[in-house]
Amino acid sequence: MPPALLQFLGSLVAILALAAIARAMKLGPERTLKSREEALEAAEEAVSGFGTVALALDADGRGALLRDAQGRVLLLRPHGTHFAGRVLTAAARARLEGDALVIDTAEKRYGAARLRVDDADAWMQAIKAIEG
Repeated sequence: MPPALLQFLGSLVAILALAAIARAMKLGPERTLKSREEALEAAEEAVSGFGTVALALDADGRGALLRDAQGRVLLLRPHGTHFAGRVLTAAARARLEGDALVIDTAEKRYGAARLRVDDADAWMQAIKAIEG
């Protein structure tokens, strides 16, 4: 077999092996939330039994805000190929920047999220109303 063909086949095998490893590690493009059902599923994965009564999806699917009957607010944001969720505390802050709602969780490891949601002002008020 010619050396060039061996080199080509070796490279092909290496590329396929790397692709398989990336797939096994669930690496890939950032996931988006396309529907209310996907947001509810992600919320259930983050906080089992949250009991959503209100939900707002980001216009680009890059996150969501959910509220339960007790007034708790759950923020979902992308974390690799999954969504990470946090129930916001009284330390969280929200502000409007143009058409986006910026939520700072006050957690260094979780950080802030920028969402374009319907009725952003009402969600900002719900976040401000959270008691510690």
